[in-house]
Amino acid sequence: MQLITIDKKRYRKHLNLVITGCISGLLLGCLGISQLLIALFPDPSGSHFHWNLLGAIITSILIAWILNRYRKHNFMIEVVYVWELKQALNKINRKMLKLKPAAAQGDINALLAMQYSYSGSRLLWQLDDNTIVMEELTIAQAELDKLAKKYQISLDISNYNDDILKQF
Repeated sequence: MQLITIDKKRYRKHLNLVITGCISGLLLGCLGISQLLIALFPDPSGSHFHWNLLGAIITSILIAWILNRYRKHNFMIEVVYVWELKQALNKINRKMLKLKPAAAQGDINALLAMQYSYSGSRLLWQLDDNTIVMEELTIAQAELDKLAKKYQISLDISNYNDDILKQF
Protein backbone atom coordinates (compact mmCIF):
# COMPACT_ATOMS: atom_id res chain seq x y z
CA MET A 1 0.00 0.00 0.00
CA GLN A 2 1.52 3.27 -1.12
CA LEU A 3 1.25 6.48 0.87
CA ILE A 4 -0.68 9.16 -0.95
CA THR A 5 -1.55 12.76 -0.24
CA ILE A 6 -5.03 13.17 1.20
CA ASP A 7 -7.14 16.33 1.05
CA LYS A 8 -7.63 16.88 4.77
CA LYS A 9 -10.82 18.93 4.47
CA ARG A 10 -12.49 16.41 2.18
CA TYR A 11 -11.37 13.49 4.35
CA ARG A 12 -12.67 15.05 7.59
CA LYS A 13 -15.96 16.07 5.95
CA HIS A 14 -16.57 12.62 4.48
CA LEU A 15 -15.48 10.82 7.66
CA ASN A 16 -17.83 12.93 9.77
CA LEU A 17 -20.70 12.22 7.37
CA VAL A 18 -19.99 8.49 7.40
CA ILE A 19 -19.82 8.43 11.20
CA THR A 20 -23.01 10.49 11.50
CA GLY A 21 -24.75 8.23 8.98
CA CYS A 22 -23.68 5.08 10.81
CA ILE A 23 -24.79 6.40 14.20
CA SER A 24 -28.12 7.61 12.80
CA GLY A 25 -28.66 4.36 10.94
CA LEU A 26 -27.83 2.34 14.03
CA LEU A 27 -30.23 4.31 16.21
CA LEU A 28 -33.09 4.30 13.75
CA GLY A 29 -32.51 0.72 12.64
CA CYS A 30 -32.27 -0.68 16.14
CA LEU A 31 -35.38 1.12 17.29
CA GLY A 32 -37.36 0.39 14.15
CA ILE A 33 -36.51 -3.30 13.89
CA SER A 34 -36.88 -3.86 17.64
CA GLN A 35 -40.27 -2.17 17.74
CA LEU A 36 -41.45 -4.13 14.72
CA LEU A 37 -40.35 -7.41 16.29
CA ILE A 38 -41.99 -6.50 19.60
CA ALA A 39 -45.23 -5.62 17.82
CA LEU A 40 -45.19 -8.86 15.80
CA PHE A 41 -44.09 -11.13 18.66
CA PRO A 42 -45.09 -9.57 22.01
CA ASP A 43 -43.74 -11.14 25.17
CA PRO A 44 -46.30 -11.44 27.98
CA SER A 45 -43.58 -11.07 30.63
CA GLY A 46 -42.68 -7.62 29.24
CA SER A 47 -39.04 -8.49 28.65
CA HIS A 48 -38.00 -7.62 25.12
CA PHE A 49 -34.24 -7.85 25.55
CA HIS A 50 -33.83 -10.52 22.89
CA TRP A 51 -35.81 -8.48 20.33
CA ASN A 52 -33.75 -5.37 21.11
CA LEU A 53 -30.54 -7.37 20.77
CA LEU A 54 -31.69 -8.91 17.49
CA GLY A 55 -32.58 -5.42 16.20
CA ALA A 56 -29.07 -4.19 17.06
CA ILE A 57 -27.44 -7.22 15.41
CA ILE A 58 -29.51 -6.96 12.22
CA THR A 59 -28.85 -3.21 11.97
CA SER A 60 -25.10 -3.65 12.54
CA ILE A 61 -24.92 -6.30 9.83
CA LEU A 62 -26.90 -4.09 7.45
CA ILE A 63 -24.63 -1.09 8.08
CA ALA A 64 -21.51 -3.22 7.59
CA TRP A 65 -22.95 -4.57 4.33
CA ILE A 66 -23.74 -1.04 3.09
CA LEU A 67 -20.25 0.24 3.99
CA ASN A 68 -18.63 -2.72 2.27
CA ARG A 69 -20.85 -2.36 -0.80
CA TYR A 70 -19.99 1.32 -1.26
CA ARG A 71 -16.33 1.19 -0.23
CA LYS A 72 -15.24 1.73 -3.87
CA HIS A 73 -17.54 4.76 -4.30
CA ASN A 74 -15.76 8.08 -4.95
CA PHE A 75 -17.20 9.51 -1.70
CA MET A 76 -15.48 6.81 0.37
CA ILE A 77 -12.00 6.91 -1.22
CA GLU A 78 -10.24 8.84 1.56
CA VAL A 79 -12.15 7.18 4.39
CA VAL A 80 -11.39 3.66 3.15
CA TYR A 81 -7.76 4.57 2.38
CA VAL A 82 -7.17 5.83 5.92
CA TRP A 83 -8.92 2.78 7.39
CA GLU A 84 -6.69 0.45 5.34
CA LEU A 85 -3.57 2.49 6.22
CA LYS A 86 -4.39 2.13 9.91
CA GLN A 87 -4.66 -1.63 9.43
CA ALA A 88 -1.29 -1.73 7.64
CA LEU A 89 0.34 0.30 10.42
CA ASN A 90 -1.16 -1.98 13.06
CA LYS A 91 0.48 -4.97 11.35
CA ILE A 92 3.84 -3.23 11.61
CA ASN A 93 3.27 -2.12 15.22
CA ARG A 94 2.52 -5.70 16.26
CA LYS A 95 5.95 -6.68 14.88
CA MET A 96 7.83 -3.63 16.21
CA LEU A 97 9.50 -5.53 19.10
CA LYS A 98 11.14 -7.81 16.53
CA LEU A 99 11.74 -5.07 13.96
CA LYS A 100 13.81 -2.80 16.19
CA PRO A 101 16.57 -5.33 16.99
CA ALA A 102 16.67 -6.42 13.35
CA ALA A 103 16.95 -2.80 12.24
CA ALA A 104 19.80 -2.26 14.69
CA GLN A 105 21.59 -5.14 12.94
CA GLY A 106 21.08 -3.48 9.54
CA ASP A 107 18.20 -5.63 8.21
CA ILE A 108 16.93 -3.63 5.23
CA ASN A 109 13.40 -5.02 5.48
CA ALA A 110 13.13 -4.05 9.13
CA LEU A 111 14.43 -0.57 8.36
CA LEU A 112 12.01 -0.23 5.45
CA ALA A 113 9.03 -1.37 7.54
CA MET A 114 9.90 1.11 10.26
CA GLN A 115 10.32 3.92 7.71
CA TYR A 116 6.90 3.10 6.27
CA SER A 117 5.41 3.03 9.77
CA TYR A 118 6.86 6.41 10.68
CA SER A 119 5.83 8.01 7.38
CA GLY A 120 2.32 6.54 7.56
CA SER A 121 1.92 7.57 11.19
CA ARG A 122 3.00 11.11 10.35
CA LEU A 123 0.37 11.23 7.58
CA LEU A 124 -2.37 9.92 9.89
CA TRP A 125 -1.49 12.19 12.76
CA GLN A 126 -1.52 15.24 10.49
CA LEU A 127 -4.93 14.26 9.12
CA ASP A 128 -6.31 13.81 12.64
CA ASP A 129 -4.52 16.89 14.06
CA ASN A 130 -2.75 14.62 16.55
CA THR A 131 0.41 16.64 17.01
CA ILE A 132 1.03 15.61 20.64
CA VAL A 133 3.33 12.70 19.77
CA MET A 134 4.97 14.24 16.70
CA GLU A 135 8.09 15.06 18.73
CA GLU A 136 8.51 11.38 19.68
CA LEU A 137 8.07 10.45 16.03
CA THR A 138 10.73 12.96 15.01
CA ILE A 139 13.18 11.44 17.53
CA ALA A 140 12.42 7.89 16.33
CA GLN A 141 12.81 9.01 12.71
CA ALA A 142 16.21 10.57 13.50
CA GLU A 143 17.36 7.29 15.07
CA LEU A 144 16.16 5.37 12.01
CA ASP A 145 17.96 7.81 9.71
CA LYS A 146 21.19 7.23 11.68
CA LEU A 147 20.84 3.47 11.23
CA ALA A 148 20.17 3.84 7.51
CA LYS A 149 23.22 6.09 7.15
CA LYS A 150 25.35 3.70 9.23
CA TYR A 151 24.48 0.75 6.99
CA GLN A 152 24.44 2.92 3.83
CA ILE A 153 20.85 2.00 3.00
CA SER A 154 18.45 4.20 1.09
CA LEU A 155 14.90 3.78 2.41
CA ASP A 156 12.28 4.29 -0.30
CA ILE A 157 8.83 3.58 1.13
CA SER A 158 7.48 2.91 -2.33
CA ASN A 159 9.40 -0.40 -2.08
CA TYR A 160 7.51 -1.42 1.07
CA ASN A 161 5.22 -4.44 0.89
CA ASP A 162 3.61 -6.00 3.95
CA ASP A 163 4.85 -9.42 2.86
CA ILE A 164 8.26 -8.53 4.32
CA LEU A 165 6.71 -8.67 7.79
CA LYS A 166 6.28 -12.43 7.50
CA GLN A 167 9.96 -12.97 8.29
CA PHE A 168 9.62 -11.27 11.67
